[in-house]
Amino acid sequence: MLPAPGRHGPLGRQGPPGLPGPTVMALRHPREQPLEEALAEVSAVLEQHGFLVVLHPAAAPAAVVRRLHTIRSVLESDRMALIPLPLPPLAVAVIARQLLQLSTADLGAGVLATAARLLTHYVHAGAVLGSVAKLDRVPVTLGAHARSWVPGAQFAVLAAPTPRLVRIGRDPVPPGPDFATGLVHASGRVDAAWVTGELAAGWRVQALEMAPLPATSAPWWATEKVCEFAAGITDPLVLSRLVASVQRARCSWCGLEIIGDRCLLCATPVPPGPAAPSPAPPRAVPAPVPQQGAPPPAQSVPQPPLRPGVGAAIPSPPEINR
Repeated sequence: MLPAPGRHGPLGRQGPPGLPGPTVMALRHPREQPLEEALAEVSAVLEQHGFLVVLHPAAAPAAVVRRLHTIRSVLESDRMALIPLPLPPLAVAVIARQLLQLSTADLGAGVLATAARLLTHYVHAGAVLGSVAKLDRVPVTLGAHARSWVPGAQFAVLAAPTPRLVRIGRDPVPPGPDFATGLVHASGRVDAAWVTGELAAGWRVQALEMAPLPATSAPWWATEKVCEFAAGITDPLVLSRLVASVQRARCSWCGLEIIGDRCLLCATPVPPGPAAPSPAPPRAVPAPVPQQGAPPPAQSVPQPPLRPGVGAAIPSPPEINR
């Protein structure tokens, strides 16, 4: 939930005392809240805060997606962005927190909403599963399906940025990010030892954090024996530089600044512009070994990609014009 520019000071910055600042809320499932109550709640949020950026997994239940579109249609609001993300539930929560961090910078609601798609290309998300027999959101070979019936078998499945499946105890740790990240993990009936040990060391993460398992994780991964994990950029300065590196356009309908090829608040497309140089992903961050008794080394800042032109096709990562 973000304050509107001109009402509570520059967007994302703390305004005068007593006025609401950027924050996060969880919308309830349709079976837990009548439509009239949901309409009143969202209307009050928009009136109080100005804009609402709604993130949800692209595989969210149809009833949830219908409820969100119904609310937006009834309120006839172009200040509510609905953004489905092709990520597992914990990774979507990581993106939400990154947007909250970005809201402390001088960025508009249009830029923040469209930045969600950019950030998905910098999140490495997956899970440790006790079985992949019913998994259909990530490509799984017939052999892996057969091996999943072996007692005690465990698999590490990457869903983003590239689908990958490895057998824990036999295969090496899957490739991870080559820039500084923090790793969040959430366990449900599967021990997190491999995630906090081999995976964290192999990916050279800067920090580890445990979170409650999202309620929708078990349905997403098709098993309750899951330990979900997601690694993303945690440094607000790096996030700001990454978003600032992408050239902005101004929406011809609502007038907000955006990045990418479409305004996610009013759904107006941006006319194609001239081609521009392709961006480069953040450079690798070495993992220094601190000496005993010495203070921790300063974190290296990965270099953001070059500025692409408005409407230009951007290869992955990051490819935001989808």
